Amino acid sequence: VQAFYMAFDEGFVKPVDFATDDWYHINPFGGIDRGLAATLKTVREVHTTFLKGVTDTPEDIAIRFASGDVAVATVTSTMSPYTGPDGVKQRPQKQVRTFIVVKRGERWLIMQDHNTTVAAPPA
Repeated sequence: VQAFYMAFDEGFVKPVDFATDDWYHINPFGGIDRGLAATLKTVREVHTTFLKGVTDTPEDIAIRFASGDVAVATVTSTMSPYTGPDGVKQRPQKQVRTFIVVKRGERWLIMQDHNTTVAAPPA
């Protein structure tokens, strides 16, 4: 999970060794990518356009084990400001991302993630 956030901050430019080949990725706009190649295509594209230079800083990582080789990690974070594809400027945003990680051999790998922007409380 920490390797994911390092890769996010670097724009996913390096080879990815923290996810399974069947990585299932759901972004905050509701887009779904199935598989490592499709997910990398999407995240690399957005990180060369409207998310270029954007960082996402974890604030809390809670891990729960479903079994000895499956865990769920829930991460709250703050994403730096950016201008979305619709041209709307976004201030720093709270995010919550849920990861399903699986143990393959001696390594823990991301098998699925889902990211959601945390709504601001009503005024």
